[in-house]
Amino acid sequence: MKLDKATIAALAEHLESCELAARDTTKITDDHPEMDWDDAYAIQDEIKRRKIARGCRIVGLKAGLTSHAKMKQMSVDTPVFGFLADYFSVPEGGEIEISKLIHPKVEPEIAFVTKAVLKGPGCHIGTVLAATDFVMPAIEIIDSRYRDFKFDLKSVVADNCSSSRFVVGGRIRPVEDLDLRTLGIVMEKNGEVVALGAGAAVLGHPAAAIAMLANLLGERGEEIPAGTLILSGAITEAVRVKAGDNVTLRVQELGSVSVRFS
Repeated sequence: MKLDKATIAALAEHLESCELAARDTTKITDDHPEMDWDDAYAIQDEIKRRKIARGCRIVGLKAGLTSHAKMKQMSVDTPVFGFLADYFSVPEGGEIEISKLIHPKVEPEIAFVTKAVLKGPGCHIGTVLAATDFVMPAIEIIDSRYRDFKFDLKSVVADNCSSSRFVVGGRIRPVEDLDLRTLGIVMEKNGEVVALGAGAAVLGHPAAAIAMLANLLGERGEEIPAGTLILSGAITEAVRVKAGDNVTLRVQELGSVSVRFS
C-alpha cells in the first residue's frame, strides 16, 4: 500500500459524500497517482465500513467490467469487484429518482444466489454452479462519481465500482437445467431494443466471474457466505437513462424484470 490510513479515510469520505449528494468529482488518482490496488480496495472497504456504521446492511456483491464489450467501452482489460448496500435495492417494476443520481446507466446481468460458502483459492465454474441456489435476471444501475465517466481502474475500484442501484426479478431457476452461456437477453428502453447479448459475453460463462470474485476474496482471507446475492457482470455495454425512461430486461428461461426512472 502507498497511502496512509488518514488519506484512505479521507478519500472514502469524499467519494461516499459524492455518492450521497449526487455530486461528481475528478478521479482520485489525479491527486494520488501513487495509489496501488491494495489502496483502491482499502478505500472501498472504508466506504463499506462507513455505511455499516450508519446502520446499512451489505446485501450482496457485484462483479464489474466482466464482458468484453464493457471492457472495450471502458478501455480496461481487468474485471473488478464491489459490494451492494441495502438501499441500492429497488423493487421489481419500481421507480428510481434521477435527481438522486449523477449520470446513471443500466446494464443487463444474471444474478446468482448461493446456497453454500464459496472460498478461494481454486474456485472454478463447477464450484460456483454446485454452490448456486438459483439465478434470476437483474438490471444494475451504475453511476460513477467521476466526472463524465472518466476514470482509471484503481479509481473506479475505490468508488465501489460505480455501484448505485439494482433490481432483480423475473423467475428464479436452479442452474442444473440451464446453459448460462447461451441464455439470450434483450434489453428495451421505452419499448425499443437497446441491447442484445448472451451469457457467454461474461468471461465465457457468468459463473466464471463469481469464481474470480471468490478467488480474489480468498487472497484476502475472506469468503462468500451462503445466501449471498451476486451480480455477475454486464452482458452488454451500459445504456444511458434519463427521467421518463422505462427499462425492461428479458432473459431467456428467466422471464423479465423492469424499472422506471422519474
